[in-house]
Amino acid sequence: MTEINDLPNLQWFPGHMKKAQRLIEENLKIVDIVIEVLDARIPLSSQNPLLKEILNDKPRLIALCKSDLADQKSTSEWIKKFSEENLIAVAVDAVKGTGIKNLIAAAKNLAEDKTHKLVKHGAKPRSARAMIIGIPNVGKSSLINKLAGVNHTKIENRPGVTRAKQWIKIDNGLELLDMPGILWAKFEDQEVAMKLAWTYAISDEIHDLEIVTCKLLETLAANYGDILKERFKLNDLPLNGHELLEIIGKKRGCLQKGGLIDFEKAERIILNEFRSGKLGKVTLDNFN
Repeated sequence: MTEINDLPNLQWFPGHMKKAQRLIEENLKIVDIVIEVLDARIPLSSQNPLLKEILNDKPRLIALCKSDLADQKSTSEWIKKFSEENLIAVAVDAVKGTGIKNLIAAAKNLAEDKTHKLVKHGAKPRSARAMIIGIPNVGKSSLINKLAGVNHTKIENRPGVTRAKQWIKIDNGLELLDMPGILWAKFEDQEVAMKLAWTYAISDEIHDLEIVTCKLLETLAANYGDILKERFKLNDLPLNGHELLEIIGKKRGCLQKGGLIDFEKAERIILNEFRSGKLGKVTLDNFN
């Protein structure tokens, strides 16, 4: 079984992310609230620790995106957990639109103190202004497009695509200031880095695909064994990731000349099926 100490040290902080951090800091004063977009499959690991320092006391709302790919029971538990920390969290499926109305209502409600105070001091009534932030590939662009009803942002399943701020007017009295996706410079916890690699917040180009895939298989075997058995038609479920990778590679016909397994092809199949939800609804963060 792959041990975490055997994992490569994953770090990925492209230069444009430092610029994104400055953009967030410079524009906080012109918004009423912040909407932080998290991946519902990894609600803890997709939280950027830098943001707590940057946001200070700015009111914050959590959007748990990709909730259609997450374990529903776990999502409900995470919403309760956030509530205990005095944070409102809303589960959102940006494809079907589930949770969108609840998110808009929560954002407007959270911004009311600021907007009402402005009117009280003689300003004209205006829409609530929310900065929307999140790490790469948590579903932020898809969420904005669903909120706006049109394709305002470029959606691409590649980390770090949105690189400049942009305002998007939303119906129902809400304006969004979109910020580029931002990671943090150093991952102290390599388990967190691994989960970011599984969900493609970290590019596949900068890590060992085999180690990342084997660790994912071991984690799924330990927590969602029935899903693996059903998806890949497995009779037995070894807990060793490399054994699982080899078995799945054979079953999916990932073979080269001489019957050798094309491991890279098998790895990409497994990662793509996990990321698209074909393996089933999975949550990989817990707070036990």
